[in-house]
Parts: sequence; structure tokens; C-alpha cells
Amino acid sequence: MAYHFTFLDNVALADAAFDAQADTPSELLTAAAQAVVETMVDPRSVEPMWSKTIELQAPDLASLLFDWLAEIVYLKDAQGVVFREAKAVVTEDRPHGGWKVRGMVTGEPIDPERHELRADVKAVTKHLFQVNQTDEKWLARVVLDI
Repeated sequence: MAYHFTFLDNVALADAAFDAQADTPSELLTAAAQAVVETMVDPRSVEPMWSKTIELQAPDLASLLFDWLAEIVYLKDAQGVVFREAKAVVTEDRPHGGWKVRGMVTGEPIDPERHELRADVKAVTKHLFQVNQTDEKWLARVVLDI
């Protein structure tokens, strides 16, 4: 698995931004999700006591990435959980066109006494949002509203 993400300074005021880079679409969505997780909490302080499978489809990879990250933020708010890890498996939806993701997030209910909470991510934004493919890599830029 070859992916990583880098938090960006001075890209958006009062927001958090990152670039993700990976060899495959699956790794790109995994890297971006992990960046969102690490924006919210130190994942080392979270036990994998809860898990949720997420299945989504979209007409293009950028829309799929946006929806995937938005679902993670939604689950944090709706279920009151923080995450240790997020993994994604992306496939092309050949008969219908577009893309699909089957992913899993693991974590546990938020416990401010035990978890090293960082920022409360409110939403994934469209500001500067992009997904590109080069000859060898998939790249994404994401800005989070915090």
C-alpha cells in the first residue's frame, strides 16, 4: 500500500486542508479518510470497538471521494463516534459508469476524558476540492470546515 497525506498551512483560513497522494483510487480514499480522522482525533487514543461499513456510488471519482469523506463526518456527528481507522475499496462501476466504494470505519463512542480530540470537523467543502490522476499517482486536495 503506497499512500500518504500532508496537512497544508495557509490554504484556507479557519479551515483544515490536506493533499492526499496514492497509487490507486482505493488508497486515495483511504489516505483522505485517514487525514479526516487525524484532523478530528489522535487515532492512537481510539480503540476499535465499533465499526460501520459504508457503501456509496458516484458518477466520478471526485464525487465519490467527497461523498465518502462527508459520510465519515456525518457518522461522527450522528453516532457520536471517533475513528481509529478508515479503509476503502474502490471499483469502477463498468455496467453503469461511475465508481463505487465499499469502506469500513472503526472506532468508538467519543470520550473526552480518554480521547485526544483535535478539531470538530463540520463539513467537507468544495473550496479548492480536486482529484487528479497523473501517469503514476492519484492526487486529491481537500479543505475541511472546522
